[in-house]
Parts: sequence; C-alpha cells; structure tokens
Amino acid sequence: MAQSFFWYDLETSGISPRESRIMQFAGQRTDMNLQPIGEPVNVLVRLSEDILPDPDAVLLTGITPQATLQEGLTEAEFCKLFFEQVATPDTIFVGYNTVRFDDEFMRFLLYRNFYDAYEWQWKDGRSRWDLLDVVRMTRALRPEGIKWPMQAGKPTNRLELITKLNGLDHEAAHDALSDVTATIAVAQLIKDKQPKLFDYLLSLRGKNDIKKFLAANQTFIYSSGKYSSEVEKTAVVRLLQADDSLALVYDLRFDPTEFLALSPKELVKRWQYTKDENAPTRLPVKVMKFNHCPAVSPAGVLSDEAVQQRLKVDVKTVNVNLAKLTPEFIGNVLKAYELMEGARTEKYAKEEVEAEAALYGGGFFDDADRNLQAVVRAAEPDELGELAEQFNDSRLRELLPHYKARNFAASLTDEERSAWEQYRYHRLMDGGTSSRLAKFMHRLSELAEKTDQNGRYVLEELQLYAESIMPIADID
Repeated sequence: MAQSFFWYDLETSGISPRESRIMQFAGQRTDMNLQPIGEPVNVLVRLSEDILPDPDAVLLTGITPQATLQEGLTEAEFCKLFFEQVATPDTIFVGYNTVRFDDEFMRFLLYRNFYDAYEWQWKDGRSRWDLLDVVRMTRALRPEGIKWPMQAGKPTNRLELITKLNGLDHEAAHDALSDVTATIAVAQLIKDKQPKLFDYLLSLRGKNDIKKFLAANQTFIYSSGKYSSEVEKTAVVRLLQADDSLALVYDLRFDPTEFLALSPKELVKRWQYTKDENAPTRLPVKVMKFNHCPAVSPAGVLSDEAVQQRLKVDVKTVNVNLAKLTPEFIGNVLKAYELMEGARTEKYAKEEVEAEAALYGGGFFDDADRNLQAVVRAAEPDELGELAEQFNDSRLRELLPHYKARNFAASLTDEERSAWEQYRYHRLMDGGTSSRLAKFMHRLSELAEKTDQNGRYVLEELQLYAESIMPIADID
C-alpha cells in the first residue's frame, strides 16, 4: 500500500493528557503530494460523567460537554472508528505540535480503552511527523518565499497568524477540522517554496534516521520550542552523549567556561528552569528525544551569513566554545542528568495516581495481559465484569470497571453502579475547597466577571453540566 499522510488535530477538555479528555477529533488523509484522499473525519467524543472540563479550554473551543453527549461517540466507539478508518497501514500521522500534545492524548485514550498505546504509530508501516518544528527550521534556515508573523515585536509561529499573513484558508482557529485544513495549507506552502528542506526533514522523522544523522554530524543545527524565539527557536549544538532513545546537546552560542568547574550537583541546579531573572546563566544543555521527530540539519548551512544573523551566532564563536567542551565537563553533565532522572523516577514512584493516569507508571504489559486486552475489546458489555481479575497488571484491573461504566453504562449491575458512583464522588468531591468540583465552580465565577455574552452562555452550560453529574452523597 502506498504511503499517505493523515493530518489530524484534537480539541480537548484541558491541557493534561493524564487528566483531560479528547472532545473533538478531526483529520484529513492526503497523498504524498498533499492532495486529499476521501472525505475528512470530524467527530465529537463524549465526555464521561467523571470528568469536569477546564472552563478556559471550553471557552476557547466553544465545544460544551452537552454537545459531546448529544452528538459524540463513546471513547470505545471512537477507538473502533479510528482503527477501521484512520490507522491504516503506511499512514504517516502528522499535525501541528501533535508529537508533544495530540499524540499524548491519543496514547492515554487508547490505553484507557484497552488498546496498545503505541502501535498505532509504528506498526504496519505507520509513522509520525510534526509540522511545527518543520516550520521553525524553515523560518530559521530557508525563510524565502514565505511571510513570517511577528507578535509583540518577537517572531511567532502560531498557525492562525501564518495562515492569515500568507492568505491561506483558516476559517475558525481552535476548531479541529479548520486547524487541519490550515496545517495542510502551511505544509503545501513550505513544500512549494522550500521543497528540498521539506523532503529532507520528512526523511528524518524516524528514530533510526536520527541516529544515522548523529553518527555523521556531531555538531549540527537543531530547531526546538525550548530555544528562544529571538533566535528563531534554533541553535547550533554539539552532541555530548547519545543512547538508544535520546541525546544530550550543548548550545554553542554559550561559552561553557563558567560551567567547567561545577560538580554534577551544581550542574543540576544550573540546568533546572527558574523564573528568577537574577539567577545565573542556565546550563545550555537540552535533551533531544529521537521519537519526537526532531528537526535537525548539518552545520554546513552556517556558511550562509543570513543564517548566522537569524541565529545570532557566528562560526568563530561556535568553534571557540566547541574547543572548551572538555571530557571532564561532558562526564559531569551526564552525571547531572542521571541525578535528575533518578530524582524524577523517585518522585513519580511516590505519587499516588489513579490507573487512568498511570500509562507510564508501570512498564509494558505482558503477553497474557495484551491478549486479554483484545478479549475485552471484543467482549459483550455483560461479559466485562468477570474479566477484571484475570489481568496480571493492577492498572488494567482497576481500569476495566471504569471502562465499562463510561462506555456501557446501561449494562452496569447495581453493585457496579454503586462502585462507579463511589469512584465519581471521591474523584470530584474529595479535598473540600481544593476538590475538582470546588475549583471548577470557582473558576466559573472568575471567568463570568470578564467574558462576553457568548462566553457567559458557555459558562452557564458548564455549570448546568456540573450540576447534572454532581454526586449526591458519599455512599461508603
């Protein structure tokens, strides 16, 4: 089967893939020349009654919980549609910032619904890509032929501003299908104006492709949201160390002298982000993850003086700073990273998270559990209750009753309904004034004072929704 792109976008109930939910999924398949194949996919996904959306997110999208209940699919129904119509072999999933945002929401949704959270992006010739870093690198290295927006005197790569400035169709920002159409239009613009760069970055989207690149390029150009917009989100970096999944890179704009004598513990303090404007220079080392489709280019493009000006760097400075990166310093950076990872792992191990949020908290499922997940997906609703205790992984045992309640509420027994109501009560009400429900209602009040008539209508709908799902009492 020939490769094709599937351009997609989500509108969600908030920004956390662990806590929030997908409310709208939209996408369009195209061939490799960006010509549409078939009709677009555009569906709402029902918000389940254990979820209170972020009022700010709903004000932005205009998608109310009531709309998802009236017109939407359950998560289980959506997953079936997704694998039957969207995740076909040789599909390249792509969007605008999908790798760091939308893809994470999809992983958690699939995990909650007893699907493998990762296979949709690698099995049967499938892969993923992200246009945002392509835009960043195009702006930094080959901006000719495209108009680039500014905001508050600084470069910005917001999708709706790029489309507007270049006369591209984008009817409704923050509507998923409209954003998909706009993303394809921006991709077409870059493909038309800078075809070599477009094709080059497309060819580098895989982990193994990045590894081969690093084997041939120890010093290179790297575009990432972690870098400043004042340097076009792009840096000249030196590879310090790489393993099978990530690399540590040093930003060669910065003289490393002040870091050379610091211990690993001191480097950790200088590595971590702080809002303190008086803090010393932050350690200019970044973690580059191979599965995030990083936008990289050989350092040879620095021979172009216009590129040096945009990146605010020159070859002489790069070479001087590069010569100062001693083996001892690199070793200390690696130890500092290990310290941070150890602290992060220890912190996560101590967190008490519900099963829905524990995708990354317990490793991969064994073969027996993977086979049983397939049984769950194919089972009739009244058969689900007896399957939970057969799972080896406690996450799946905890998830299954919730999966049944969210997707097949009419099939719950009295005992299952009672357990579901108890779960909802604790999830929404525990914490008093710090509970999810209390915070939700407080935010509604705050927003009501500074929104227009349309916004107040949305807030009223949100309050009605909260009242409709509010647990009456703790039934322990």
